[in-house]
Amino acid sequence: MIINQSSLAGISTGFKTIFNKMFTEVKPLWQKVATLVPSETGEENYKWLGKLPRMREWIGERQIQNLQASDYTIKNKDYELTIGVDRNDIEDDKIGVYNPVISEIGQSAAEHPDALVFGLIKKGFENKCFDGKAFFATDHPVGKKGSASNKGTAKLSSESYGAARAAMMSLKDENGNTLKIIPNLLVVPPALEAEAKRILLAEQIDGSTNIYRDTAELLVVPELAGADISWYLLCTSKALKPLIYQERKKPKFVAFFNETDEHVFKNKQFLYGVDGRSNAGYGFWQMAYGSDGSAN
Repeated sequence: MIINQSSLAGISTGFKTIFNKMFTEVKPLWQKVATLVPSETGEENYKWLGKLPRMREWIGERQIQNLQASDYTIKNKDYELTIGVDRNDIEDDKIGVYNPVISEIGQSAAEHPDALVFGLIKKGFENKCFDGKAFFATDHPVGKKGSASNKGTAKLSSESYGAARAAMMSLKDENGNTLKIIPNLLVVPPALEAEAKRILLAEQIDGSTNIYRDTAELLVVPELAGADISWYLLCTSKALKPLIYQERKKPKFVAFFNETDEHVFKNKQFLYGVDGRSNAGYGFWQMAYGSDGSAN
């Protein structure tokens, strides 16, 4: 192939088409557990996370709800993935060997939020959320004197699943009003898939009718591998899901194919890749229950 700006532009267009096709075809999992929040600056403050507002009977004047109970900020980060295409491969008409690599870049870009979001779930027993406690903790403050737990230690079983479900549905606000939380998604690592399916799909368990059949959807997440005894029960039917995916700049395909570029001159490589700006954070802890499975 004769290398000139026209041929190089054609290669870039072809790579971009391959990237976009894969990027749009991939179905990541993060959207099941996280709310997409567009970002306009380097960071976003979620001070309104400190309170779940509830309707009340209107007696006297309106009661203005204070939404400044927390100071939880998610800072955007830069991410990229870049490959170099050797000039000789273009001259020798071997550009086709890079097509699968470009597809992989598209898939990686589409699935990158999975790594961010489920990484937070995996570390939820350590990382703090808006109230200063770990996302999964036994002592989340409720009002001035109360507290509540969204953390367990039991291994996944029909009994522990039922206990977690009851705990979430029993949560109340500082005024003693129910939060009307109904969990609908059981999230597990690959190692717990069989037990999770038994709980949610079996007609009978140990000879008795399975009362928890079809009470939640099952989500098996490869990113949770390594924490093989931990499991999570989520409510994802509210306006805000348990996790937040904050997007400042959507992943975009980029190319440096000018023959006069310094990198091309020094390394005999044309560069193609993707970059974006985003991050993930915790939403309402009340929407999630996590058990580390550590109990004997």
